[in-house]
Amino acid sequence: MSDNKVRYSDEELDEFREIVTRKLSEAKQEYERYMNILMNKDGNDVDDTSPTYKLTEEGADTFNRELTMQFANRQLKLVQSLQAALVRVENKTYGICCITGKLIPKERLKAVPHATMCIEAKKNQSK
Repeated sequence: MSDNKVRYSDEELDEFREIVTRKLSEAKQEYERYMNILMNKDGNDVDDTSPTYKLTEEGADTFNRELTMQFANRQLKLVQSLQAALVRVENKTYGICCITGKLIPKERLKAVPHATMCIEAKKNQSK
């Protein structure tokens, strides 16, 4: 990759579009799975058990629901980030670091297709 390259070629963007679209589909399925867990009662209620066990079970159920909600929220954020990445592909701005303006290496984009920063900018942000 030459240093004076300002954006990825249309062919490269098509390759990235496929990667982002696949990841987006997977992320949406995972989000739906979490939401189904939250929406559906699994039938394992404790109505016919002792009150002490019921309190313990309800506490564990509340904890599990909160944890599942955190996972669902995280997955929703990933879905939104991948959707934004698709917009950048269509606008031909995909893969350009929002901080430095340099191209994000292909290896990084393949590993983290919704990345908006190169490693250098991400490290500086963390400091």
